[in-house]
Amino acid sequence: MRGLWRASGHGSTVRDALFTAQHELEEKLAEINRELAAIDAYEAAKAGKLPTSLPRRRGGGTRPRARSGSKRDALLKLIEESEGLTRGEILERMGLKGNKAGEMSVSNLLTALTKANQVVRADGRYRVV
Repeated sequence: MRGLWRASGHGSTVRDALFTAQHELEEKLAEINRELAAIDAYEAAKAGKLPTSLPRRRGGGTRPRARSGSKRDALLKLIEESEGLTRGEILERMGLKGNKAGEMSVSNLLTALTKANQVVRADGRYRVV
């Protein structure tokens, strides 16, 4: 089947379409991560944790406050209570293995938490900073 696609020229078209779709999804993920950061900043400001004018980039000094009762809190607690977990172990422990929407949500959260310096990934395992 592969050879047929290459011989007919469809392989590069399919590959290009997949790369385009991947790029669009990465842009959407980046947008969602920016929205999560904005929500965290809003909630922190509302709670009086940050000055009213936020700098464009945060220093590494303080961790933003996570929303209470959220999947984010559950994920942080799960990682904190272990010696570090892989994405697969996290999905199993949260009961989301095989749930595509749940898996994507956890992946997005791990990306957001990594960018916010709340977790680090080393040797394939996520650990709380």
